[in-house]
Amino acid sequence: MIPVCKEIRKEILKISNASGHGHIPTCFSIVEIMYAVYSNMKHYPKNPLWEERDVFLLSKGHAALGHYCTLAKLGYFDIKRVYSFGSFMSDFGCHADRFKVPGIEASTGSLGHGIGLAVGMALAFKLKKTDRRVFVVIGDGESNEGTIWEAVMVATNVGLDNLTIIYDNNMSHGRGLQIRNPAERFRAFSCEVVEVDGHDIDALGPEIAKRGNKVRVVVANTVKGYGCKTFVQDQYAWHRRSPNDSELEMLLRELDEETI
Repeated sequence: MIPVCKEIRKEILKISNASGHGHIPTCFSIVEIMYAVYSNMKHYPKNPLWEERDVFLLSKGHAALGHYCTLAKLGYFDIKRVYSFGSFMSDFGCHADRFKVPGIEASTGSLGHGIGLAVGMALAFKLKKTDRRVFVVIGDGESNEGTIWEAVMVATNVGLDNLTIIYDNNMSHGRGLQIRNPAERFRAFSCEVVEVDGHDIDALGPEIAKRGNKVRVVVANTVKGYGCKTFVQDQYAWHRRSPNDSELEMLLRELDEETI
């Protein structure tokens, strides 16, 4: 685990402890993904509305705390602001609000809709004849939703070579419909697909940077709760739990030990 991703995870833990909110395991599974995307897309933290920027959307919006901590690390705002997470009148809600948080491109809510927004944005960029790109992270659990596959059909039908879908394959779908071979399914929809270790920045970065001739899908094989063995061993118990003070100390030690 590279140091910056460990630092992001530590902030997620501390803020969840302070606020009593946060879906920590699902946040942990996408830290490397988000860092790799932002390292390979055009963006400007000092001017989040820069007209030539690429766009990143987090469809699995319940991982908002992970997104906030990543944006803070990249310089969009001070991490101290995020410690108000989930509190009354805070800009940093448990789901992100694009009108309140710099760097957030879409407000989130029900799962399965982020990819539809991404397809619409990518199509708009194509119509405007700009080289701007759209990156969207979708969860394997939300991929039980029909809107995911309807959006993919639209994207491939209109040839959105400026769209990259990152599929967080952290096995959340184990409690729903089984998607045992997502790469094969996306290929069946005429996408250009690659499969990588979702916690390996060196593997993720080049694949995210590539722009293909059609809709590109990066299937990122991840571990829900990656970095802390306590989360990995009992993922569902921690789905919406926040650590108390003694648990926080234990989890921070696990991160430093990097036992997984």
